[in-house]
Amino acid sequence: MRPGRVIAAFCSTLCIAFLLAASGQAQRPAPSSIPTNVDISQRHTNESETSIAVNPTNPQNIVMVSNVDFPAAGLFEGVSFDGGKTWTTKLIGDNDNLGDACCDPSLSFDRYGNLFLAYLFNVENTLPIALSTDGGLSFNVIANISGIAKRNEPSGSNDKGLFRFVDQPTITAGEGEVWVVVNVGGPMGAFGAKVDGPGQVGPFSTTEVVPGTNNCTYGDVSIGPGGKVMQVCTLTESGQGGGKLFVSVDPDGLGPAGFGKRVFVDDTHIGGFDFIPPQPDRSVDAEPGLAWDRTGGPHNGRVYIVYTLEQNNEKNNTDILVRYSDDNGATWSAPVRVNDDATQNSQFLPKISLDPTTGRIAVVWYDARNDLGTGGSGDTDGVPDDDAQYWGAFSSDGRSFSRNVQISAGTSNSQDAHNGIDYGDYTGLSFFGGVAALHQLDVLTASVSAP
Repeated sequence: MRPGRVIAAFCSTLCIAFLLAASGQAQRPAPSSIPTNVDISQRHTNESETSIAVNPTNPQNIVMVSNVDFPAAGLFEGVSFDGGKTWTTKLIGDNDNLGDACCDPSLSFDRYGNLFLAYLFNVENTLPIALSTDGGLSFNVIANISGIAKRNEPSGSNDKGLFRFVDQPTITAGEGEVWVVVNVGGPMGAFGAKVDGPGQVGPFSTTEVVPGTNNCTYGDVSIGPGGKVMQVCTLTESGQGGGKLFVSVDPDGLGPAGFGKRVFVDDTHIGGFDFIPPQPDRSVDAEPGLAWDRTGGPHNGRVYIVYTLEQNNEKNNTDILVRYSDDNGATWSAPVRVNDDATQNSQFLPKISLDPTTGRIAVVWYDARNDLGTGGSGDTDGVPDDDAQYWGAFSSDGRSFSRNVQISAGTSNSQDAHNGIDYGDYTGLSFFGGVAALHQLDVLTASVSAP
């Protein structure tokens, strides 16, 4: 399995970007255009695989969860009720009521203020799902999914199937539903439950093996208007090239239809393990992400996809692209390049989020544009393209993006973290109320207004 990490962006009247950088030493005082960065964890050891979520019933309530490199079992959690100014922190999943948590946390609030948490156990090949109804102060496991029932199997069959392993779950809530997708050792599994109010969550289905997803992994899930569900995953799981993106749609969510045939989106030239200078040990994948507009605004029903593209296979010139679909994923727009640099350096581990109050999207990613190997604030060691900063951009329609904004005050070199997984596998984003906040790998936080 590939442990990962998550970065987030949220919005209120002020944007507070929480950035956990791999080594994150600022080379000089941050320019005034860079948001103030704040350390949430205050720990001397590493955090990674960070997820963050903003409570739509109280946008001052922000929750983040990450994995830790010590102790062996546990996740680090931070909870704020003042928009990120102060945090209550603790370890969870350290053999408490959540069990022996390992990694890969994913968070999502719904409109009732329910906070859902998916993560992996340290040893068991099952998928735990936990719920908090008090803004993240406490969680209880509400499901522990251990297998997949095969759709259309003979009536009365008891063959539920078993996970060969589980990896990188992603959970999302909306439209009175909560869904999680996860790599279950070959195909992608999708599980959903009905939500009727605060703490009122029905049983999770165990019937969805997404068709055409053998050897497809590192995906995402999004809920559209009327409860439609889309998942995206990356084919293949191994190698440095040849990666292809496919989406699948369940047109009635928790209804009987199930996911349809996969639809090809793009060839990324990035496999499941593509080694680039800023991520030389862990490697990267295309890390696709979805955001579906349910606002009722001018682009209601539009679904966006973000991913990484390597311009020429094995040249390390990776860029962040966005496409959109107005027909539930059947066809996709031409790609738009989000990063606006003029270099051939690496951009990687993107995340996308849609602000449910405006319909605008935010995209964030790691970026090595300022590491030319010539010194300065973007270069820690005189070697080009092996240091990274955190950057972002905004769009109202997916056709064009704002000028890119540097978010991290520091410049990081993943090798200096000595954590074995560089920046990890993924980032996370939650955009709310017109401002964006984000969270990175080990030391910092910051604040930026969307233009």
